[in-house]
Amino acid sequence: MSGRITMLKILRVALLLPLLSLGACSVNEVITAEESELIVAADAKDEALLLDVGIIEFDAGVPEDNDPERSRVYDDIRNAESRYLAYHLKSTMQGTGHWGAVRVLPSENAFTDVIVNGRIEKSDGEFVDIRIDVSDTSGQHWYTKNYEMQTGISSYSESRDRRLDPYQKVFNDIANDLHAFSETLPQEFFRRLQQISELKFFADMSPLAYGEHLSEDEDGLITINRLPAENDPAVDRLRQIRERDRLVVDMLNEHYANFYYGIAIPYNAYRKAAREEAVNYRQVRRSAALQTLMGVVVLAGSLSVDTGDSSYSRRRMKQSLQGIGITEGFGAIMKGITRKNEASIHVEAIKELAESFGSEAAPMVVNVEGQARRLTGTAAAQYEAWRKLLRDLYQSETGFSQAVDVGAPQRAAELASSP
Repeated sequence: MSGRITMLKILRVALLLPLLSLGACSVNEVITAEESELIVAADAKDEALLLDVGIIEFDAGVPEDNDPERSRVYDDIRNAESRYLAYHLKSTMQGTGHWGAVRVLPSENAFTDVIVNGRIEKSDGEFVDIRIDVSDTSGQHWYTKNYEMQTGISSYSESRDRRLDPYQKVFNDIANDLHAFSETLPQEFFRRLQQISELKFFADMSPLAYGEHLSEDEDGLITINRLPAENDPAVDRLRQIRERDRLVVDMLNEHYANFYYGIAIPYNAYRKAAREEAVNYRQVRRSAALQTLMGVVVLAGSLSVDTGDSSYSRRRMKQSLQGIGITEGFGAIMKGITRKNEASIHVEAIKELAESFGSEAAPMVVNVEGQARRLTGTAAAQYEAWRKLLRDLYQSETGFSQAVDVGAPQRAAELASSP
């Protein structure tokens, strides 16, 4: 009976040995990314009823206690993405024909009709998850929703439509949902939002004259108390100032455009490489775990084989199989450890790419009244300084008689190399 049990163990070991080589192999994942069609206006709409949209720079979503070694979330990448992804959403929405001006804003202080806030929950080239929060200038909350997708093997193909981002489904879904929600609102509500945006700007420029035209309840909802007279010369003057403010915001968007197109190549290269590394990392870990487990099973089975036998030939066969099993078992375990080390090398490669990307995503500058101002993380503060300048001009004796010269923004590298 014991001889039969021993032979069964030998057969199990012999059968497992060929499987060790299979443990080293991994099946390549073939994933086809989901798609959604962008809803575009079939006919031109009345421009007077088109709401302006402000997309705030996305929250990068980097935790305070973030450890890039473990999370594979890199500050440089996320900070760049917060602007890049916001601008791509702007481009997607602007092309639908459902909205007025769609702008990326450094802060919510640039008064506009609809405000879109976003937070990057996940973005590693393979998976993306963005939380979108939408409200309007009256303080009414529209909705909060997470948009996510998994990119596919062709998402970064050289032959793809370069106008479409690898994350395009997410942007199409956001644009479609925004349009669908706006379709539920009455047209008179659109006009009221436009009036509130304008009165907010007037009150910011001249609180004493227009501060009481609006009221806010305890829930933060804003209503109109009264409208200024259309024949009031101050109204026409303030509208001219607001047009210049919009000009500066448009110039800021030229900055975002420069940033967007300037980093597009390295950013997409990073995402493509990061996706490949993530897939490789997952496959290596799966393969290493399987290989290590099988190595342990074979090693344990080999060590438990009773090599004693009255027959010399059978004893030699048992000893030979045990030796092979022990060797293969140890080898499989060591290969599993080696493949886990390979996985850590993939993570290191992602880190190096992120550092390289951070150095390529150079800051830019915008020229305002002949002065070059850097527009990096302090864009909101710079815009606040501009708003203060507007208020000072409005309140000065000369008023707003001089044109504001806003030069086209340049990349910082271009500025440094110019004579």
